[in-house]
Amino acid sequence: MTPLSQMPLQAARSVRVVLTDIDDTITSEGMLTASAYGSLEELHRAGFIVIPVTGRPAGWCDHIARMWPVDAVVGENGAFFFRYDRERKKMQQRFWASPEELKRNRAKLDAIEAEVLASVPGSALASDQAYRVADLAIDFCEDVPALPESEVDRIVSIFERAGAQAKVSSIHVNGWFGDYNKLSMAKTLLADVFGMDWEEAKKAVVYAGDSPNDEPMFAAFPLSVGVANIEAFAHRLTSKPAYITRGHSGDGFAELARLLLDARRR
Repeated sequence: MTPLSQMPLQAARSVRVVLTDIDDTITSEGMLTASAYGSLEELHRAGFIVIPVTGRPAGWCDHIARMWPVDAVVGENGAFFFRYDRERKKMQQRFWASPEELKRNRAKLDAIEAEVLASVPGSALASDQAYRVADLAIDFCEDVPALPESEVDRIVSIFERAGAQAKVSSIHVNGWFGDYNKLSMAKTLLADVFGMDWEEAKKAVVYAGDSPNDEPMFAAFPLSVGVANIEAFAHRLTSKPAYITRGHSGDGFAELARLLLDARRR
């Protein structure tokens, strides 16, 4: 991973879209700091298309799409995107699965939930689970004492044994049924809403993240950036980000924003 400061000026100037994870990428130890939020606002005001791509739930994403200085949000690791039209006061929603599929998948996820909580002591249902529509989030360190990595792997194996996908974030194991991830829904959003084909997107998008569930994005986008705390997960990544910030979490995101804004001014 190359230091972010060494990103070529021409590459930084080519960025028109900022896709970014939220937890421990924009937030710092669970807090949304003024500097990180201000960086989002500065990017948005400067004309960048700003889109959080997160594992967080639909309930949170409705709020984010409406109230944050962003153009859209991809949630639950690619289960949907929400985009709020402020002029028309209308929320656009696109889900990967049909309502019938979501209902069938929920029954299977309920069975996985019961198995995980019974067999992995110290794990817990994520506190935001009630606001989710498509996935199951198991907390391994957000509101519970941190579990050892071996126990996190056990949670992943329970999902996978049931035929579900499972991704490890910095705080949760998220699992779901369906052939999608952060990348597939981000590509759908960029094409359907912003008219951006894949070849164009690869040149115009920068992606920022911090954990293994960001790996599809790191692999896909040449301009991918890990905030410094991604070092803790580097051994779990086959595809690492091209660049790494000096700052951790929200400080790292603010560092990326400054670089992009400075490149545009120059």
